Amino acid sequence: MTTRYGRFALRDGSTVFARVDGESLRVQDAAPWLGGKETGVVQPSAETTRLCPVTPSKILCIGRNYHAHVKEMGGELPKEPLLFLKPTSSLLDPGGVVILPPESSRVEHESELGVVIAKKGRRIPVERAMEHVLGYTIVGDITARDLQKSDGQWSRAKGFDTFCPVGPDIVAGVDPCALSIRGRVNGQTRQDGNTRDMIFDVARLVSHLSQAMTLEAGDLIATGTPEGVGPLVDGDVFEIEIESLGTLRVTVRREGA
Repeated sequence: MTTRYGRFALRDGSTVFARVDGESLRVQDAAPWLGGKETGVVQPSAETTRLCPVTPSKILCIGRNYHAHVKEMGGELPKEPLLFLKPTSSLLDPGGVVILPPESSRVEHESELGVVIAKKGRRIPVERAMEHVLGYTIVGDITARDLQKSDGQWSRAKGFDTFCPVGPDIVAGVDPCALSIRGRVNGQTRQDGNTRDMIFDVARLVSHLSQAMTLEAGDLIATGTPEGVGPLVDGDVFEIEIESLGTLRVTVRREGA
């Protein structure tokens, strides 16, 4: 049985976490990774806005974690997970606008499964790793590909404001081992993969990352992208659909347009 959590701006101006129950929102007094308790039920209205469902202390991202994507990028298979970080300032709400910065002439999309951490841990053994997972969400790892190549490291290329759309919800109770992932631009499928093709699975990633740094409740892990990455331009609509999780949709605009 799955449970779906979201974060919402209500018409009274408040921002709440809620369990999504059909057409109703069961409002909680704290984030689900903090053990939020139900305080009431509201019905969404036209003034209800879905927000980014996570408020992490850090966004940990994995590069080159699908065999076919490694091949299309011309790299070698990693011997262990390849970690980079995105700043929390890059987070973008579902339905938001990815801003193409003037510093880059080649911004690309990457469609990814996101993992939300349930409880704090460090040096977590692989066999206990899934105890630290609350649920899953959809992540867009937007990348200034030309800057990634010219900089020689990935912080700027991956870290611009709006370069990490997340949502629409967090879904608990899902098996992450064989979920289809599709990335579409203007309705055309560009990425069509499955999490079964990951080089390092979720448990291995959680354990590996925790050897280097403490994972805090609410932290977000982006687990890598399947093949088919490609450019985004002004006016595009980018969608990521992951089985059992839903669809994350954003639009694309050139900065200053």
